[in-house]
Amino acid sequence: MNYDYDVLVIGSGPGGYVAAIRAAQLGLTVAVAERGSVGGVCLNIGCIPSKSIIHQAEIYRSRSKLEQMGVKVDASGFRYEDVFSASRKTADTLSKGVAYLLKKNKVELIAGAARLVSGNEAAVIGANGSERRARAGAVILAVGSRPRAIPGLEFDGTHILSSDDALMLKELPRRALVVGAGAIGMEFSHILNAFGSEVHLVEMADRVLPLEDGEVTAVVKRSFMKRGIKVHTSSKVVSHSIGGGCVSAVIEGADGGRSEVAADKIFVMTGRTPNTAGIGLEEAGVNVLPSGFIDVGDYYQTNVKSVYAIGDIVSSSPMLAHVASKAGEIAAERIAGHTPKSARIDPSEIPGVVYCEPQTASFGLTEEQALAQSLTVAKASFPFRACGKAVAADEAEGMVKVLADPSTKRILGAHIVGAGASELIHELLLARVSGLGLPEIALMIHAHPTLSEAVMEAARAVDGWAIHV
Repeated sequence: MNYDYDVLVIGSGPGGYVAAIRAAQLGLTVAVAERGSVGGVCLNIGCIPSKSIIHQAEIYRSRSKLEQMGVKVDASGFRYEDVFSASRKTADTLSKGVAYLLKKNKVELIAGAARLVSGNEAAVIGANGSERRARAGAVILAVGSRPRAIPGLEFDGTHILSSDDALMLKELPRRALVVGAGAIGMEFSHILNAFGSEVHLVEMADRVLPLEDGEVTAVVKRSFMKRGIKVHTSSKVVSHSIGGGCVSAVIEGADGGRSEVAADKIFVMTGRTPNTAGIGLEEAGVNVLPSGFIDVGDYYQTNVKSVYAIGDIVSSSPMLAHVASKAGEIAAERIAGHTPKSARIDPSEIPGVVYCEPQTASFGLTEEQALAQSLTVAKASFPFRACGKAVAADEAEGMVKVLADPSTKRILGAHIVGAGASELIHELLLARVSGLGLPEIALMIHAHPTLSEAVMEAARAVDGWAIHV
C-alpha cells in the first residue's frame, strides 16, 4: 500500500511535536494533525503559561523583601490582567516557535481533528467541516488529557473552575477554595495566595502532595499554613450551594466534623483524564481500558502493530510533559528502524517537580514506599539552613534528602524541597542514570557558595561525614 507519510502524529503537544521532529531527523516523512493550537495543552493552557504566572507571582510576593530594605512599594496599581497577558504572550511565542521547528524539519502540519479509520489511516476534519484523509505506515497517538471533574463539583466555567479555566482568568477571586492538593492544586494555591487571595485548600489524603516523601510534604504544608493558606487534609467537599454571586461549601474532615467555607470560586484540581474518546480507537482495533487509558508494550506500541500511544493516554504512566517527550523519541526511533536505548522509560528515573514555593523535586522511591516494600535503605538529609548560599539568599527553608542501597550506595530515591529544587534534582538523577552512587557526588568538588553544596553534603551524610551539620 502506498502511504502519504511514513508517520502520522495525532496531537502536537510535548509528546507529539517531539516525536514528529525526531522521526523527521531520522529521515522519515511526517505529518502532525492538530485540532487546536500548536504545542498542545502543556504549551498553551498548562505548563508554560502557569510557570509564567508563577514567576510573576514570586516577583510580586518578593516585594516584602524590598520593604525590609526600606523601599516603599506601592502596589495599588497592580492589575492581574497584565499577569494574564504576559502568560498568553509567552504561550503564543512558544507556540509559534514549535510551528517553526516543525516547518524547519519538514513536518507537515494538518489543522483539524483527526479520527482513526484504521491502523494506518485517519480522517482529519477541518474547522470548516472539510475532510482530508491521511495514510501513514505508522501512527503515533499523542492526544493528551483534560481536567477531570468529580461528581457534585462539575465545571460550570463561572463558579466551579477547572485548571484550564483558572489559567484563563483575567481577575483573581478575593476568596478561593481549591479542591485537590496535588501538583496543580498546590501550584495554583501558591499563585492565589501570592496575589492576595484568601485560600482554603482541601485534600482527601492525609497530607498535601500525597505522592511525595512525607518529610517533604510536611515542609510544604508548614510553609503554606505560615503564609495564611488554610489547609484541610483528610477532608472533602460534601456539598455546595451557589447564591449571591458566591459559593458556600461544606467541608467534612476524617472525624466527621464539618465546617462551612464561603468562596467566590471553587477550583477543582483533582487530576486529568485521557482524551481517547471519539478518536476512532475502536475502528482501528486499539484496545482501550475502561478508564480510557491505553495499554502499550515495548516502544509504546499498542496491540495494533502500526499504532503507538504516548503521553497522558498511556496507562500507568505519569502525566508529565517530559515523559511524553521521551516516549515520543522512543516510538519515533523504533518506527525508523533504530533500537532505542530503552524500550520503555524507567519509572524510577523520572523527575517530578512541583513549582509552588517552596519548590519540590524528586525521583525514585520515597521513604514510605521503601518501608512498604520492606527495603533496607541508607538515608540522610541536609537542611538548607546549613547551606551558606541558601542562608545568604534568605532561602534557608527546605532540605535535600537521599535514599540509597546500604551496600552499593546506589541512589534509590532523592527528594528536594526548597529554593532551586527543580534544577538541583538533576545532579542526583544524572548520577543514578550513569550508574554512579552517592560517594561520587560526595567526593566531587562543588563551588562555594552554591545551593548544590547541599546535595554534596546530603551525599556525605549517608556515610556520616557531612561537614556543615
